[in-house]
Amino acid sequence: MDYAHVPVLVQQVLDLLKPEAGRRYLDGTLGGGGHAEQLLERSGPDGQVLGLDCDGEAVAAAQRRLERFETRLVARWANFSMAGEILEEIGWGKVNGILLDLGLSSHQIESPGRGFSFKTEARLDMRMDRRQTLDAHCVVNTFPVFELERIFREYGEEPWARRIAMSINAERRKKVIETTRQLAEIVAGVVRRGKTRSVVRRSGIHPATKTFQALRIAVNREMENLTLFLENAYELLLSKGRIVVISFHSLEDRIVKKAFWKWSRSCLCPPKIPLCRCGWRQKASVLTPKPLFPSRDEIHDNPRARSAKLRAAERV
Repeated sequence: MDYAHVPVLVQQVLDLLKPEAGRRYLDGTLGGGGHAEQLLERSGPDGQVLGLDCDGEAVAAAQRRLERFETRLVARWANFSMAGEILEEIGWGKVNGILLDLGLSSHQIESPGRGFSFKTEARLDMRMDRRQTLDAHCVVNTFPVFELERIFREYGEEPWARRIAMSINAERRKKVIETTRQLAEIVAGVVRRGKTRSVVRRSGIHPATKTFQALRIAVNREMENLTLFLENAYELLLSKGRIVVISFHSLEDRIVKKAFWKWSRSCLCPPKIPLCRCGWRQKASVLTPKPLFPSRDEIHDNPRARSAKLRAAERV
């Protein structure tokens, strides 16, 4: 199966990062290589891209797709939270631009063996990095009820979080919950009992959507890795270097917004303190006071782009 992922907001990314010859860029979510391809083309003949991805299949696919750029692409199988160490390892240190596209690829969703989707029967998995041991099967069958509830409520914003967690617990006491379909049926049963069938039909969203999203986020520590990266990602940028982050979830967007706000402040002391004691200095300027969204035409061509939000900042 080909690694399919249609990059979103490509023109906005290029307008903000302004790729040029001789410059270096970090694509922390390489995916199928769509954004990286544009960065390499626009920064020819000697611009370079370091592409990171925690999905080994994505890295291999991107290397095939971008083979014509030869050594101008440096690809690594790693989470973007490791970017600083890898930049030091390859001798770059800092870059002119950073891109994170936090969306899930079509390949990951549609690959039967990956266990991301309830649309196909598969063992519960959801690992982006298949080297890690924790998977959705482990979370669903071993995590305590209170932790499952927290995951569903916090990461899925699921109003039926407690009932779903308790129903999962009741089912797993009878037998192990092995597959995506098993889990989807358990969740759907809870949601449908809590709502009228007409309300469920009108929503147009499968009842298990939020639960599966929450499990994926928990399994891959997506919020933790994003928060860790944004603690000091400005240190990876040269002066006037820019960072662009595309998020697809309100929690992701909140983390990005909060980090950029902090970077743009000249002081972090409470307002009532007359003199600054924190020692903080402004690290970056926010380029997008409000997030950018895909156009109607892009959403029509690629419906999965509909929830994308783009924020950007520039190192001072």
